[in-house]
Amino acid sequence: MAKVYSRIQKEKYKIEIKSPSGNVLIADEPAEKGGNDLGFSPVELLASSLAACTSATLKMYADHKGWDLAEAHIEVELGRNEDLNKTFINRMISFSGNLDEKQRARLLQVANSCPVHKILSNPIEINTQLLENN
Repeated sequence: MAKVYSRIQKEKYKIEIKSPSGNVLIADEPAEKGGNDLGFSPVELLASSLAACTSATLKMYADHKGWDLAEAHIEVELGRNEDLNKTFINRMISFSGNLDEKQRARLLQVANSCPVHKILSNPIEINTQLLENN
């Protein structure tokens, strides 16, 4: 199970996110929402998770097969239609390298097998509990 910790203090909307292994990143709200745009917005982080996972999954698969995948370029758009209460995610993928059409088609299928894609395309349950101050 993945685990992260986040902390927001006095600086408006600047969020420090840490992993148990010690990695740190900064998230923030864009200026138009009152933040200082010091890092990815929370929604950009969610879209980034899908893009990063897709990239890694494609690279691992191509390496395993010995295919010449020089580059996979992933673009993810994440939006919300409040009227329909629906979230939409558009993912565009392009490949460079010496790949035939059959390999490209297979890589497109593999993209749908990345763990984050599976998480986002299946039911999600979020459980929240209040912890004592530490």
